Amino acid sequence: MRPMRAALLGAATAILAADGAVAADIELPRQLAWTAYGTGTAGYNQAVAIGGALKNELGIDLRVLPGKNDVSRTEPLRQRKVQFSATGVGASFMAQEGAFEFGKKRWGPQRVRMLMANNGNINLAVAVAGDAGVKAYTDLKGKRVAWVKGAPALNVNVTAYLAFAGLTWDDVEKVEFGGFGDSWKGMVNGQVDAAFASTNSGKAYELEASPRGIVWPPLPAGDAEGWSRLNKIAPFFQPNKATVGAGISDAEPYEGGAYPYPVLIAYEDQKADLVFSMTKAMYDLFPAYEGKAPGIGGWALERQNFKWVVPFHPGAIAYYKEAGVWSDELQAHNDDLIRRQDVLAEAWSALEARDAEGTAWETEWSAARRAALEAAGFDPVF
Repeated sequence: MRPMRAALLGAATAILAADGAVAADIELPRQLAWTAYGTGTAGYNQAVAIGGALKNELGIDLRVLPGKNDVSRTEPLRQRKVQFSATGVGASFMAQEGAFEFGKKRWGPQRVRMLMANNGNINLAVAVAGDAGVKAYTDLKGKRVAWVKGAPALNVNVTAYLAFAGLTWDDVEKVEFGGFGDSWKGMVNGQVDAAFASTNSGKAYELEASPRGIVWPPLPAGDAEGWSRLNKIAPFFQPNKATVGAGISDAEPYEGGAYPYPVLIAYEDQKADLVFSMTKAMYDLFPAYEGKAPGIGGWALERQNFKWVVPFHPGAIAYYKEAGVWSDELQAHNDDLIRRQDVLAEAWSALEARDAEGTAWETEWSAARRAALEAAGFDPVF
């Protein structure tokens, strides 16, 4: 998940020159608000560390609102109660797609835009309690696996990991929880044996320190059939060796899967000047927050993946052009992602015009969505 050209490293160094001084053209309100994952998570801890840098260097207060699932992180952003969200694949890619929880009639495809993302030396994987006797994901058969209500990203990811092992939810005991944090309390308390998280999540470290301990079964990059099954469900994953996280290190890396986390997003209509300044501040202040939370180094400019699955905001693109790291090829990719959002929005509006109602709505939307994307030459994915 780190495909940026080596030339970016030089660009990043140049931008952070002049004794690390923060450029004067950053214009941010005295108070900012983000949503993030729940307290104790890697995403929340990183947001707090970034907030500390904003306060110390610029005198700006960052209020971080924790949300226990994708919907609760996205609702304040949609209502414009916060300007940005440090979220995951669920409230970025799946929100864009109008998939799962975002396929309900009160939601639909969301026109979200990226500023940047964390592509760190971590994995996002299904962790297993050390006392469950699981060494490979195939050993999850018959075990208790966490399902988080209102968190399609987490649940799809677990589904994908099960698929890697040739398993489905019918092969395990599904244990439902109201939020991510609750599922990990269940891990520590012995209510469940496996749950999804980033390897550097605070919850993962808590499990490692508990009497149960933690295990990350391998996801070998050489298992082509397993990866094919996984990617049919979650195409945003790629093989990755993690060196940061609970129970892993440089000496004992974890061969698993990863995608950007957190992803810093806004809606398309957020003011370009504000997005530009937020993006610039994130990079100019990087030395001030680097090392202040596990995995936070993945926000660095040279780790950005400008060809991911969600388009960048014009304000962020303006910064990247100024930094000399944006190209016509990247713009074409971004334009195509926006065209995908246009197709989804048109399909949603057309279905609304037919006034589909009741329990059939999500079924009708799923079919309409797939048909519209395929007609436009896109892979529906879901």
